[in-house]
Amino acid sequence: MVGDDAYGGKLRGMNTAMKIKVKNLGALKQAEFTLGDLTIICGYNNMGKTYATYALFGFLSTWRRMFAIQINANKIKQLLADGVIRLDIQEYIKQSEQIVTKGCQAYTQELPKIFAARAERFKTTDFQISLDIQNISLAFDFTREITSGETSLFSITKSEKSTELVVTLLVEKKKVKISTDILKRTIANALKDIIFEQFLPNPFIASAERTGAAIFRKELNFTRNRLLKEMVQADKNINPRELLSNVYQGYALPIEKNVDFAQELETIFQQSSFITEKYPHVLADFADIIGGKYTVTRNDQLYYEPKGKRIKLSMDESSSAVRSLLDIGFYLRHEAQLGDLLMVDEPEMNLHPENQRRIARLFAQLVNLGIKVFITTQSDYIIKELNTLIMLNHDKPHLKRIAQVENYRQEELISSEKIKVYIAEKASIILDGETKKTKCQTLTPANISPELGIEARSFDTTIETMNRIQEAIIWSEE
Repeated sequence: MVGDDAYGGKLRGMNTAMKIKVKNLGALKQAEFTLGDLTIICGYNNMGKTYATYALFGFLSTWRRMFAIQINANKIKQLLADGVIRLDIQEYIKQSEQIVTKGCQAYTQELPKIFAARAERFKTTDFQISLDIQNISLAFDFTREITSGETSLFSITKSEKSTELVVTLLVEKKKVKISTDILKRTIANALKDIIFEQFLPNPFIASAERTGAAIFRKELNFTRNRLLKEMVQADKNINPRELLSNVYQGYALPIEKNVDFAQELETIFQQSSFITEKYPHVLADFADIIGGKYTVTRNDQLYYEPKGKRIKLSMDESSSAVRSLLDIGFYLRHEAQLGDLLMVDEPEMNLHPENQRRIARLFAQLVNLGIKVFITTQSDYIIKELNTLIMLNHDKPHLKRIAQVENYRQEELISSEKIKVYIAEKASIILDGETKKTKCQTLTPANISPELGIEARSFDTTIETMNRIQEAIIWSEE
């Protein structure tokens, strides 16, 4: 069965009112953070940045499976008897808090699989999200048609001004051969999308291991093809999907996704994102960062073409920066959709400081276009460049003059209100069930000023220490 969707007036994940709370997650004893248009987690090593990132990515990748909506069996009987039913969406919205709570409990049990780690590590882990359901919007059209081959079986629709979901059979009742479980599941999935999708963006992640996925792409494809060949020759009762998934059982979900993405580049290369169609200057800025472009040939060979040179370089021959930005480049050109969440673990990896500044400006552009961005970083250059973009984002003549002289475009400037920054550090907090403060690893919100930008203490302290030592070296003889 294949479902064809059409939405009107609704963009996935555009309502950003989502708060995440975790307990005993890796290095994080207790922490909470709110997803902004641009969310940044920075701080020292081994403080839980990657744990928070992977846990959020895993949830956004699996929430449909975790959330449970029950469809009354009598409604299905009525559909099969009358050919149409009407469901009041508001009745399901009333259950949304309970649906989310139970879904988070189910997801917490899945964390060992998400991280490809022992279950013992997550025995006391708690993962929760809260959504601003009070501000839910139903002012959009929704259409989903379920087909089998070339036959349309039934449709699920909602008009922009209605809070009713209408399910209609599109074949004669005598010819209907759809199990009640499939009907329940399909209707429930439609309700999940209508109620929750506006809060939960579609995630794309570039993990810290992305460079390896790029350079070993050929070897990974060879392994996959060999497995497929063995399946053809072996017992036909083997489940191909299960066998292939076993290959990546030792990897966390984000790494598995990066591997899958690298293996599908030839197919992805045929697609065009909304950025390619409407904002080619963003792709031009990205091309300036990598100094060229990526291309995939018909025989599934991936190359990097340096600008102004008539050569093609394989990933083995290309710089680490080119490999590091491969996933992001393909995502921007071929997959990006409005409302997405682009997650990048350490975007500064292998980049010269100047390109770290450029990637910060690129992220600001994406946010202003309607793509959310979530990064972990240890780069003072990225934070300082974002501060510049914040400070220049004012309607003052002298700031406009500076922006023009320094070649900053208006679409690169960003409002401080769009940014959430958290420092992964040891801090004194009140743990649940206690009255006094305890020092533990957590995420501390950073101050963000419209005039001065982000206060990133972990970077400032290190820079101040280095300056103090160098000043002592220079002036100590006097």
